[in-house]
Amino acid sequence: MQETNYTIAQIAAIIKGDFKKSANKDCRITNLVTDSRKVGLQLGDLFFAIKTFRNDGARYLLEAYQKGIRNFVVQTQPEILFPYDDVNVLRVDDTLAALQHLATVHRKQFQIPVIGITGSNGKTIVKEWLFQMLCPVKKVIRNPKSYNSQIGVPLSVWKMDAGHEIGIFEAGISQPHEMRNLQRIIEPTIGIFTNIGHAHDEGFESMTQKISEKMQLFSDVETLIYCSDHPWIAEFIQNAKKKIPVFSWGYSLQSNLQLIKAHFNGTETILDARFNGSQISMKIPFTDEASVENATHCWATLLLLGFSNDFISSRMAELQPIAMRLEMKEGKNNCTIINDSYNSDLESLAIAIDLLNQQNQHPKKTIILSDIFQSGQPDELLYNYINTLLVNKKIDRLIGIGEAISGQRSCFSMEKSFYESTQAFLDSPASNSFLNEAVLLKGSRRFEFERIFEVLQQKTHETVLEIDLNALIANLNYYHSLLKPGVKTMVLVKAFSYGSGGFEIANKLQFHRVDYLAVAYADEGVELRQSGITMPIMVMNPDEASFESMIKYRLEPEIYSFRVLKLLADVLKRIPPEEGEFGIHLKLDTGMKRLGFEQKDLPGLLPALKNIPQLRIQSVFSHLAAADNPERDEFTRHQIRLFTQMAGTLCSEFDYKILCHIANTAGASRFPEAQWDMIRLGIGLYGVAPLEKEQEQLQNVSTLRTIISQIKQIDIGETVGYNQAWKATRKTTVATLPVGYADGLNRRLSNERGHVWIHGQLVPFIGNVCMDMCMVDITGVPANEGDPVIVFGKELPVQKMAEALQTIPYEILTGISRRVKRVYFEE
Repeated sequence: MQETNYTIAQIAAIIKGDFKKSANKDCRITNLVTDSRKVGLQLGDLFFAIKTFRNDGARYLLEAYQKGIRNFVVQTQPEILFPYDDVNVLRVDDTLAALQHLATVHRKQFQIPVIGITGSNGKTIVKEWLFQMLCPVKKVIRNPKSYNSQIGVPLSVWKMDAGHEIGIFEAGISQPHEMRNLQRIIEPTIGIFTNIGHAHDEGFESMTQKISEKMQLFSDVETLIYCSDHPWIAEFIQNAKKKIPVFSWGYSLQSNLQLIKAHFNGTETILDARFNGSQISMKIPFTDEASVENATHCWATLLLLGFSNDFISSRMAELQPIAMRLEMKEGKNNCTIINDSYNSDLESLAIAIDLLNQQNQHPKKTIILSDIFQSGQPDELLYNYINTLLVNKKIDRLIGIGEAISGQRSCFSMEKSFYESTQAFLDSPASNSFLNEAVLLKGSRRFEFERIFEVLQQKTHETVLEIDLNALIANLNYYHSLLKPGVKTMVLVKAFSYGSGGFEIANKLQFHRVDYLAVAYADEGVELRQSGITMPIMVMNPDEASFESMIKYRLEPEIYSFRVLKLLADVLKRIPPEEGEFGIHLKLDTGMKRLGFEQKDLPGLLPALKNIPQLRIQSVFSHLAAADNPERDEFTRHQIRLFTQMAGTLCSEFDYKILCHIANTAGASRFPEAQWDMIRLGIGLYGVAPLEKEQEQLQNVSTLRTIISQIKQIDIGETVGYNQAWKATRKTTVATLPVGYADGLNRRLSNERGHVWIHGQLVPFIGNVCMDMCMVDITGVPANEGDPVIVFGKELPVQKMAEALQTIPYEILTGISRRVKRVYFEE
């Protein structure tokens, strides 16, 4: 495969890097890396240790070295690498600026058309659809997935090589002054402004400022494509001091592609339009407004590029929906199945494998891979490259499906099997050969891998709890943004991670390097350890029977009383000294009056601790009782003052660093002075803000979904459900849903106390909620059997259900039964 190819010495000259170590200045660099978690051994990798507000890539230099990286760009003295003689180390003032400048210089080597895309929504869809339409006739380079950030864009542009004929790059910003950097890197010749909306409004003073910032991407384009029906964008372009050549589309008479009429026909939309004095039409295989808009951007772009309407029509007819998220479900035989079977290319393959490798609960990793089309590379070269990727990512087994990959079976060096078609695989014994492994399905749509997914997944009933892992991490990052530099994060994953799942959530948090996990009981921690979680875990409710397993699995108990301390000491007496120190966390009671040592206990506690040589105090902490209640702020400040005194007394008696923490989710934001060394993050991570004003900053994580099982019509006076608890006062349409109190749906929601969301409308429960079913009134709602229902989620927040029940969201989330299968999504 053609690769970007510079020597490390050439890169040093470009980024003005100073060699701190130089094992081989002629080493060829082909790949840029910024994340040590995603490193696979390639001798041509160059690691940029990017420093951000919350993190510093310099922390992970040794990890990157141990994974095979030998070339580094840093902005601090890399002493940790000095002992190694086989490394090249460049020092620069700003590693992110160096990465961006390197990509900018690289981009200038190519004179091909480059399309730059920005807007509030639709960027990735437009990019992927243009790729689908152009790739049969052009060698196209594009961002993988939505790599549109200050780091993602330069990594994407770096992949441009002499074989490419056109580039398509999306650019996203969340605050002012970011787009200028991306413009210099992408240097688009054609621009597409998809639309403008309220995404990231918090980063901008006004809509006008946001448009102005996004427009910087198009400062030097030859032509800008936009929809003239968006008044904010149209007005800004018309009034701009610097006039940019435009290609507009819309219903305006002045549009270059003037829409005349839209006809909706089942699953298709037919657009009649006028272009260059002639009437043309386009059949778009979607009917929703957003898809039609995105497809029309593609229509306008290809017309501008000179393609005939006949060619565009033929390609438009084959457009496929873009799966923006990978789906992860529990599989048969203790497997985890990751479904990414909607597109197949090298860039998205690497991203999907990274998610596969996060599944530490399984000892084996398998990928089911179809032929990869339109790569522009000879098959032998393509599949040799894929083999290298799979080996570097430590994939154990490959199942190849398709004639092309089967024909190159000799390229692959791991456990492998091949099938000419999806049906041939499903007919083979191999389709039932999966046991305790993580399996990634990665295939082009034409191979219909959804059929394989259906066979491999653990069967579920129609009610599922969907967990958006991207939203989970977005919430984590929001709380990280509130912290002072150096403050650590402990995340509570007790109670099945507030109902969201066990190792699935822990895997994601471990990947994103939170500092600690906290569970309620030792068996929760043991389960995480057995699932491959290696990070520190605090156990909040230890008991005597669990101490030995805590020692075995390196779990760290909360010690809150002299009784518990003595029980642990008695167990430690039986442990050989060579087992090393055993970490504990001391709980102080500063006013919660639940668990913990009080101030009067400290004189006796200090000698008791020093009398147990195996102990190491990892942290001293307390719990704020009312941090989310402004009316109790004086009490909260009293707790903070008391904790300062007690923790100071304890920590001063030991000659090593002891972490101090008292702030929970609400405390971290309302009392920044109490962040100390670490905060404990709970319900906010899962999308429920303890402070109402913060709710708009968080993303919804959990969605409880079900379907309509049956629809009935009842007359006035007829009753519904057990005990005839609800009587119709009008002709009523009743829908029965397969979810009940055994699934965690509270019975007190019965008889119009609660609601669900169906086709954009709130509809009430009627009759009593049953064990496995419930009924709702859908009179006037255009619904059919099998249609989706949201019990709670983004459209109907779980807080609304909590209000109806006069409880808190915690109770609802943790009450969702284990029989409701969790389905995980990630972009």
